[in-house]
Amino acid sequence: MGLQNAKPSRVKQASILMLGLDSAGKSTLLYKFRYKDAFLTMPTIGFNVDMIEAGKDFTLTFWDVGGQKKMRELWSNFLEDTDGLLYVVDSSDKCRLEESRREFELILKNESIKDVPVVVLANKQDLPGALNAEEITRRFKMKKYCSDRNWYVQPCCAITGEGLAEALQRVATFAKQYRKSKETFTTLKE
Repeated sequence: MGLQNAKPSRVKQASILMLGLDSAGKSTLLYKFRYKDAFLTMPTIGFNVDMIEAGKDFTLTFWDVGGQKKMRELWSNFLEDTDGLLYVVDSSDKCRLEESRREFELILKNESIKDVPVVVLANKQDLPGALNAEEITRRFKMKKYCSDRNWYVQPCCAITGEGLAEALQRVATFAKQYRKSKETFTTLKE
């Protein structure tokens, strides 16, 4: 049997968990991914779910979970079966940077997302004094916390859409690789 008969990858969809403090810009980003235009969002109480095509035959299901304090206690309930974490940071809000980093660190310590790839979106790059990707990488100690997984920090702006196509591409690629490695692992175990 020639290679052309080899089974194509079964990976058709993946689940992406979108977290970050309230007003980091998660819902606006999600809306922008889908409709390419920004609109005013209300604070998310609970969560939004949206499916977005990321390339041919590949769909990402985004779980955008509210970031208010009382919602953060529920974050861990969403970690099961996720194929990628999209963590959104308001790069211009220096007062809450430390709070955001602490929450990020807590999530990464959770066993259920061991090995799950992470993309940090350094959002609100259009605002004065916004920290760039290098700064966010350093402040969030990415190299330390994410040494066991694929990770990337993407500067972006939900309002202008800058960096969003790259972010989506990166998330899709990571999630695909992760699904494939999981499938391989499952096959080995069978």
